[in-house]
Formats: sequence, C-alpha cells, structure tokens
Amino acid sequence: MKDCIALPDASKLLPVPNYGDLENKVVLLTGGANGIGEATVAAFAAHGAIVEFCDLDSAGGHGAERKYRASRFSRVDVCREKELVAWIKQVAKRNSRIDVVVNNAAIDPRVAVGELSVSKLDQIFAINLRPLFITTREASPHMKRGSIINLASITFHTAPANMSAYVSSKGAVLGATRALARELGPRGIRVNTVSPGWVMTERQLRDFVDAETKKLIKRSQCVPELLQPAEIAEVILFLASDASRAITGQEILADRGWAHS
Repeated sequence: MKDCIALPDASKLLPVPNYGDLENKVVLLTGGANGIGEATVAAFAAHGAIVEFCDLDSAGGHGAERKYRASRFSRVDVCREKELVAWIKQVAKRNSRIDVVVNNAAIDPRVAVGELSVSKLDQIFAINLRPLFITTREASPHMKRGSIINLASITFHTAPANMSAYVSSKGAVLGATRALARELGPRGIRVNTVSPGWVMTERQLRDFVDAETKKLIKRSQCVPELLQPAEIAEVILFLASDASRAITGQEILADRGWAHS
C-alpha cells in the first residue's frame, strides 16, 4: 500500500477564522501551560480576549503568560477544591464577569486494568472530571449567555487498551456536557464537548509518538495529516463564539475522521 499523500503542515495553515465577538471576552481555562491548553490561550489572546488560565506547571504557565498579551497565569492545583474555588472567585472579581469556560486540565496515563490501583483511579477522576463540576459550579453564576467547552477524547469511541480509567473519565465528561447543557440552557449558557484525536503536542511527541504510531495515526484517520494543537484551539474558538450560538449539548470530534463511524 502506498504511503499517504503529503499535505501541508497543519500548524501553518492560515488564515484562522476571525471571531470578532470574542474581543474583550473573559475566558477562564484550566491546564493552559502547554499542549492544547497553551494553543487555546494563544488563540483567544490573538482574538483580543482576556484569558485567565491555570496550571501546576509554573515555568510553562509564566512562559505562556509572557508570550500572549492579555493573558494571566495562576498556579492552581485543580484537585484542591479550595484552591480552585479561590482562583475562580479572584478571576470573577478581577474582571466583573466570566464569559467562556474551557475545562481542559487532564492526564492520560496508560495503565492496564490489572495494574490499576485505587489511588491511580482516584487521581484520574480527580483531575479529569471533578474539576469540571467545581469550575462550572463556581463560574456559571458569573456568566450571562456564555459558553462552556469541555475537553473529552475520541478514545471514548475507539476504546484503546490499557486506558480504561482514562476512557471512562472522558465518557463521563460527555455525560456531564449533555446534562449541564439542559440545566444551564435556560440561563443562556451553552455547554459543548470537543473530543480531539491524537494531537501532536510536545508531550505526546516526547513520550508516545514514534514512527510506528505515526503510521497508525495516518492509517486510522480519514485525512492522514497529523493533528496540531492549534487546530483543536480553532474548534474551541468556534464553540466559544456567537458563530455557534445554535449549538449546545453536543460533541465535536476533532480527529480527522478516526472515529467518524
């Protein structure tokens, strides 16, 4: 079988759609120091939004804060409720409102079920799911006709081995999105999910992606080019903007067609 045709580097595709309504919107984002989170901080900042983001990675967070105008980094452990709540209250007080919430913070360990300890299971859900509810609970009273975007994963649809706890946590994100969209809709707040495919973040390239996995990715996707963090950020921008005002309670698979069936 011939190799897939060469396509442009997705990280260099221009122009990015211009969502003018995002200018001066207050965006609260968890996990923004690197990867998809940092790309999303950059995308919102480029549209003139006020971006408040948190992470445990102080070096990465302060680096991103220096790079992107109108962004503010705070070191927050999303597993600590008091710490997370205090940060959200500070953001709301500092800006008088919150317009967009992006629940991005997550971990994706590869752990076989036979090796899955209770402590590891608790950690996965404490990072991947619990902060979503706390952030939504605390931020939504400060929102008016806003948008909440939750990050899940196509692994819920593809069900890879040795990731059962992670897949379950991301499946729960989809359930939360559907229920919260119904609950918060009367207040004009939309809630949606973005489920990325295998994205070429620095960490994925360092820890998991080699020549063989690149072949697997290209073979599995309908469109073979490798996904870049900036492309996921563009989908998040769309869901945050008024361009998607008719969309809530939905999941967008941003995976180049891996899980399209």
